[in-house]
Amino acid sequence: MNSNLDIEVDADVVSQLIEHLRRDTTDLAADDLFVPVSHFVDAQRARAEIALMKRLPLLVAHCSELPSPGDFVTREILGLPLIISRQSDGGVRAYLNMCRHRGGRVEQDAAGNKRVFMCRYHGWSYERDGGGLRHVPYETSFGSIEREQSRLIAFRCEERHGLVYVDLANDATRTLADWFGPQVDAQIAPWRLQDSRIVIDKSFTMDINWKLVMDGAIDIIHPRFLHQNGVGKLIETNVGVFREYGRHGKHFGARTKLRTMAKDGSALDGGSRYIGSNLVLYPNSMMIGAPEHVEFWTVWPALDRATRCTVQIRFLVRSDILDEQIEKRVHKSWEILEQAATQEDWPMERWIQQNAQAWPQGSFRYGRSELACAHLHRQLARDLDGAA
Repeated sequence: MNSNLDIEVDADVVSQLIEHLRRDTTDLAADDLFVPVSHFVDAQRARAEIALMKRLPLLVAHCSELPSPGDFVTREILGLPLIISRQSDGGVRAYLNMCRHRGGRVEQDAAGNKRVFMCRYHGWSYERDGGGLRHVPYETSFGSIEREQSRLIAFRCEERHGLVYVDLANDATRTLADWFGPQVDAQIAPWRLQDSRIVIDKSFTMDINWKLVMDGAIDIIHPRFLHQNGVGKLIETNVGVFREYGRHGKHFGARTKLRTMAKDGSALDGGSRYIGSNLVLYPNSMMIGAPEHVEFWTVWPALDRATRCTVQIRFLVRSDILDEQIEKRVHKSWEILEQAATQEDWPMERWIQQNAQAWPQGSFRYGRSELACAHLHRQLARDLDGAA
């Protein structure tokens, strides 16, 4: 049995990284990308981005939060209060957490296990399976209640690779298999997320535009300068391979030990001991593989201002390898990330945000080697502005 999460990277990626290391080159876009500074501060732009997100599948939970029939979590997703519930048949459903009587919340807890959801305002209750109206106190005092039209409002909800997605647009023609595509499926599958548990679960709300946080987590060049006493010593910051998977994309980067091995001719493999990667799942999630865990981020824009967001960071570990030693190592990894994020990355992003608010003219420039960051902004431009 494999004792860790070390997985093979595509052979062509390994070969290309080694060639870059030997030649001191990296993947390059055809041109620099210029993104208006106003995109990080403008309220109208922020509303357009939120409206776009509401038309796309959104990552809202992990299967380990819903292991058994009746398990549920409540979420606030772009202003909509949702209940995500495991059904008796093993599927997942998403309901608007709003009573069809007079709008109360039918579930107040953050998580639990229930067969029935009941509004505490007037006692109307709803079935967990299917969301049907179950009981109305004093029903004879109402006119005719059409039960089929009085179900909890439901949204399309689907699970793939242990990731639970909600489609607020209720697009019946779109499946997660279609949304990911075979290339993303192939990147996620080896992590066995469906067999994993959440070991770290942290959330932070900050006065930073959501795209700046995504940029900081995706960007591979800045660690040499901003994290020069930490992760910047462990990775090659200007050597990378980028793969575009439709709206999604993945950056592969070399750890410093790969350069040494490439130059001295040592035997190489394509595992995460030598190669780091960041899989960006459009629009607002990303996954970073490590030898013992998978780190995934979801960044949510605030509804009331363009300059605020909430970041959720989770570390997942396969259940079959999770023991006390690995849990300690994962918590140590979190301590390293927490220090880098809270003391280096996010303060820098706050300064960028403050500068953008003070001077919202002009553009930010994404260089030819900054493909992963640029890909997110190019895709947003395609979806919002019709850009090529």
